[in-house]
Amino acid sequence: MNALAASVLLALLSAVAYAGAAIVQERIASTTDPSRFALLRNGRWWVSVVLNGTGALLHVAALGLGPLTVVQPLGVLTIVIVAPLAALTVKRRVGRRAWRGIGLVTLGLAAVLLFTGANASEPLGTGGQYAVTGVATAGVLLLVGCATVLSRTGRTGLRSIALATAAGVAFGTASVCVKAVAEGWALTSPARAVPVLGLIAVFAVTGLATSQAAYRGGGLATPLATATVVNPVVAGAVGILLLDEGFRYGAPGAVAALLGAVVTGWGLFVLTADNVARQRRAAAAARAVVIPAPVARPEAAGVLVPLTAALDPAAVRGEGRADGTAVPLPAHCRS
Repeated sequence: MNALAASVLLALLSAVAYAGAAIVQERIASTTDPSRFALLRNGRWWVSVVLNGTGALLHVAALGLGPLTVVQPLGVLTIVIVAPLAALTVKRRVGRRAWRGIGLVTLGLAAVLLFTGANASEPLGTGGQYAVTGVATAGVLLLVGCATVLSRTGRTGLRSIALATAAGVAFGTASVCVKAVAEGWALTSPARAVPVLGLIAVFAVTGLATSQAAYRGGGLATPLATATVVNPVVAGAVGILLLDEGFRYGAPGAVAALLGAVVTGWGLFVLTADNVARQRRAAAAARAVVIPAPVARPEAAGVLVPLTAALDPAAVRGEGRADGTAVPLPAHCRS
C-alpha cells in the first residue's frame, strides 16, 4: 500500500470515529440540562472525547502521509457515515432521500480525490503559520460573538450555524498546524515545536467546545453538516494557496474538482434537509401528545364541582379512599 492509499484509509477510519462522537454529543445535548461543569461528570461525554481523540490521531497519521487537499475532504464522510451508524446505534431509519444524499457525496468526493493533490506539500513557514492562525482566531472570535448576539435574540438556528462554522474553522486550522508537525519541520527545535503544539491544542479544544454548543438547540444534522463543510474548505484553501498542492491535469482538473465539490455540497444539502425534516416530524409528534389538565366538571345542578373534588376521582364517584375511609360528596353535588 502506497502512502496516498494509506492516508485515504486512515482518513476514512477517522471519519468513522468522528461520526460516532457526533452522535454521542448530540444525544447528550438533547437529553441533559446545560451546565458549565456537568459534562465533566457525564461518562458518555468522555466517550465522545475518546472518539474525537481517536479520530484526531488517525487524522494526524493521514496528514503525515497525504496532502491536505486529499485528506481534508474525506472528513465530509463523517456526515455520510452518521446516517447508517445512527440507524445501528439509536435505531434511526435511513430514508431514500438520505441514501440519495449519501450517493451524491460519495460521487463528488471521488472527483475531488481524483483531481486534487497533484504536488507534494510545500512547508508552511513560521510567518505563514502565524498568519493563518491569526486570521482563524479572529474569525472564530467573531463567529462566537455573533452566536452570543443571536442567542439573546432567540434565533437558535442561526446561533447553531454560527457556532458550527466556528468549529469548522477551528478544526480546519488545527489540521493545518498538524500538517506542519506531521511533516517534521515544526519539530526541528523546541522554539518551533512548543508554539505549534500549543496552537493545535487550543484550536482542537475550541472546535470541540463550539461544536458541542452548536448541537444544543440545533440538533445533529445542520451543525454537523456546517462544520464538516467548513473544515475542509479552510484546510483545502490553505493547501492550494499556501502549500502549492495544486490540481491534477491543470485547468481541466481544477474545473472537475470544483464540480465534484459542488456535487458533494449538494449531497450534504440533501442529507441535511432529510435530517431537518425528520427532526420536525419528531417534534410535531411530540407536540401532538397532550395530557389534559384536570378541570372542574359541570354537574346536573349546574354547579361546578370544586377543584379538590375534581382532582379526587373517589370523591367524584362517591367511593371510599384507598385507606378505607369514606369520601363524602359536597352537599350541592349530591343527587
